[in-house]
Amino acid sequence: MTREEIKNYLPHREPMLLVDDVSLDGETCTGHYKVRGDEFFLQGHFPGYPVVPGVVLCEIMGQCTCALLLDELPGRLTFYAGLDNVRFKSQVRPGDTVTVTSRIANRRGLTFFIDAEARVDGKLCAKGSLIFMLVDKPESEQS
Repeated sequence: MTREEIKNYLPHREPMLLVDDVSLDGETCTGHYKVRGDEFFLQGHFPGYPVVPGVVLCEIMGQCTCALLLDELPGRLTFYAGLDNVRFKSQVRPGDTVTVTSRIANRRGLTFFIDAEARVDGKLCAKGSLIFMLVDKPESEQS
């Protein structure tokens, strides 16, 4: 899916849409995000040496998993319910393309446990278990 197609499933919009494309191959999802360098979160993190904050890297990983949940997303919003065993292994900087691979490790109702990892040029940057809970959109927000 392209960035515009992803907008049909995720409610995120610029400047918080942090996925450029995503694809599903069997039970594995792969997504990409190119760090341009002008993102709001780099302006103060850190002046003169911009580095993607870890929490933003978790958000990139989360958004890149959307193809795993496509059948469940219409009419619902996805919220983080937890992060387990997250580890940061290397920095992500402007010009880097983050490649995220993920798969569903477990599911309980509308709660999903996702194993994800982020890499730049094959080098591991972050990994962890992402927990998402899907909730119905309020009727006033249905589209």
